Parts: sequence; C-alpha cells; structure tokens
Amino acid sequence: MTKFVRMSLFALLILSLSVFIAACGNGNTEETDSENSDASGDTGSEEAGEVNLYTSRHYETDQALYDAFTEETGIEVNVVEGSGDELIERLNQEGESTEADLFITADAGNLHSASESELLQPVESEVLAENIPEKFRDVDNEWFGLTKRARVIVYDKERVDPSELSTYEALTEPEWEDRIAVRSSSNMYNISLLASLIELNGSEEAAKWAEGIVNNMAIEPQGGDRDQAKAVAAGQADVAIMNTYYIGGMLNSEDPEEVKVAESVGVFFPNQDTTGTHVNISGISMTKHAKNSDEAIQLMEYLSSEASQEEFAAANYEYPVNPAVEVTGLLESWGEFKEQDLNLSVLGENQQEAIRLFDQAGWK
Repeated sequence: MTKFVRMSLFALLILSLSVFIAACGNGNTEETDSENSDASGDTGSEEAGEVNLYTSRHYETDQALYDAFTEETGIEVNVVEGSGDELIERLNQEGESTEADLFITADAGNLHSASESELLQPVESEVLAENIPEKFRDVDNEWFGLTKRARVIVYDKERVDPSELSTYEALTEPEWEDRIAVRSSSNMYNISLLASLIELNGSEEAAKWAEGIVNNMAIEPQGGDRDQAKAVAAGQADVAIMNTYYIGGMLNSEDPEEVKVAESVGVFFPNQDTTGTHVNISGISMTKHAKNSDEAIQLMEYLSSEASQEEFAAANYEYPVNPAVEVTGLLESWGEFKEQDLNLSVLGENQQEAIRLFDQAGWK
C-alpha cells in the first residue's frame, strides 16, 4: 500500500470519527435540552403547586381573592367550608393525615381554641409582621388577623337619642331595664366581648356587667346578630349589641325588609372616652401538619396586602387590619372610632373565665 493511500484512509477514518462524535454530541444535546425542558416544566409545576384551605367564611369576595391569587401565582387554592367548630373538630380527627394547610375562622377566641388544641404552627414572615399590627397577631405568631369588626350598640332612631349612650358598662344602669336585645352567651362574639372586659376591668366588674345586662334584657337571647336588630326595629327592644358588618350586610341586602330594619337603626361606638370599642377579627393560621407551607405563606401574605384588604372592606363591610388601607363608603360614613388597646390573644386566654361569669349571671 502506498504512502498516499495510507494517508487517505487515515484522513477518511478521522473524518468518519468526527462526524460520528458530532452526531452523538448533537443527540446528547437534544436529549439534555429535552430533559432540561421536562425538568423545567416539573419545577414550574412544583413552584406553582397548591394550597388547601379550611374556612368558616362563606363570602363570594373571598373566593374572588383566591381566584386572583391563583391567576397571579399559579397556585391553586382548594377550599373546604364549614363552621369554625366543625373545622376544628375535623382537624382534630384528621391529625397528621389532614390535607389542610391553612385555617380561617372568625373570632380570636376560635383561633385560640385551635391553638390550644395544638392544631396550628407559628409562621415567621416579615410581610405579615409589616402588614398586620401586633395586637391583631397571636403572641406566638400562630394566627394573624385578616379583617376586623367592631361590636357596637345599635339603637332605634325614633326611641333613643344617641346622646343617651356612652359605654358598654352604662347599659347595666336602671334606665335601660327591659330595653336591651343581645344574643346567647354561648356565642363567641359575646364571650370575646366579656373576655375583653375581664382584661380591662377585672373579673369582679365584668361579672357585675354580665349580671346587669341580664337584668336589663327586653327579651331572652335568641337568634343571631341580625335578629337583634330586627327585635329593635319591631319595638321589642330599644338597643342591641351586635357587630358592625351585619348592619352593612342588611343595608345592602336583596331583602327589602332587612334594608328597612337596618335603615331604622343607628350605629354607636361605645367607650370612646374610656377604654374604646371592642373589636374582633377573622383570622388565618397555618395548620400544624401543613404539606404546602411555602404556598400557604404566600397566600397569607397576599391576603394581608393592601389590595386584598381593600376588597375585604369594600365587599363585606369589615374593617381592614392593614393600617395602610383607608376605609371608604359605608364604613367611612360611620366615622372613625377608638378601639380597645388589647392584644387579641387575651380574648382566648380569658375565654373560660368569661363562660364561667356568663353562667354565674344566668345569661342564657
């Protein structure tokens, strides 16, 4: 074989190897790109994920916020609704196997019950700390307020001059005998109100208040807050103790009778020259066995944002907990008011004492 032929064969061999290596390289690159593409898709799916929410709130506004959150983040929000007590019991029964990541309910007392049952876990978030004042957060960061509502005195505009009203405590005076409507002592709103009075005035004075209200009741406790307003409008009582957002809902009700009732009563914020009006919250918490904690925190933070807080206030007549959000519309028309200066954790801490005092007073 000539030297020229050997060199030609060698060059051909080198060329063939080069083509083969390039082909393999291209194939590997395509496979790697494909794998990267698949991995990227999987990662995106994992980053979007889902969050499972147990909630005792049943408002279209809330669902609209969850939908907006999903559109913004890609995180699906799966909602299970029920009463606060039902959902707490469900969390107890499900234990570690629960699918729930978040729990929303009304009243700091209910949130305290969930915490005492060791169903919640603390959450550390600079966003939540910035958006939600300390008094509307659990001392151990196990729950955070989302909205607040005031427990006020509602009065008949024809039979009561607001100048006659002053404080919760004044409702126990003889001039209010047979003139007060208020719901049952088993209602958490009333338990929390009395719990706040225990904290501010001591158990002895709180006991006297409960006894005084019982003595001045116009009718036996029955029904919800709306029913108390209806009792006032019907002339069965002159004043009622109830939450502000119920009046807002009645004023904007599709039922003309509810609108008529709400228009016949006025809203009075008690204790403006003393300890302030009692406020409570709807709050959110992360469950102890949350499987999607990162997504859950994102939703918590989203609901504390200014945009979400504006929606809560505008649509459900609740006050925003985020101090950067100004109230408008109906809430603004009621005017600014002084709140009790309490960390709402005390409502849960004084809960059992409040129940005892109600029983002692004979408040049905």
